[in-house]
Amino acid sequence: QVQLVESGGGLVQAGGSLRLSCAASGRTFRSYAMGWFRQAPGKEREFAATISWSGMTTYYADSVKGRFTISRDNAKNTVYLQMNSLKPEDTAVYYCAASTLATSRYEEYEYWGQGTQVTVSS
Repeated sequence: QVQLVESGGGLVQAGGSLRLSCAASGRTFRSYAMGWFRQAPGKEREFAATISWSGMTTYYADSVKGRFTISRDNAKNTVYLQMNSLKPEDTAVYYCAASTLATSRYEEYEYWGQGTQVTVSS
């Protein structure tokens, strides 16, 4: 199995930056695509970004494209989400997830972290 733990969330001003990290345990980490989702109060979980196991393929939601960057370091069993030009509407709990392939569909992710809170103030 794969266990995921997010970190790096916090409070940031609008226009600022924040980098989230997701540490994975398990010997099969390199075989999984990784994704980031977010969920704001009263809203459904929303896809943000995904990256293939090799790191050569990425996909972003239109809402974050050009502002967020997903990356991974398989040697460290870690995936990152660099968030720039943050907006108040980015405020949400951010979840890291593992899938057999890079996808935006939440139901295709097998493992999930507990989430980390990101709050963007005006």
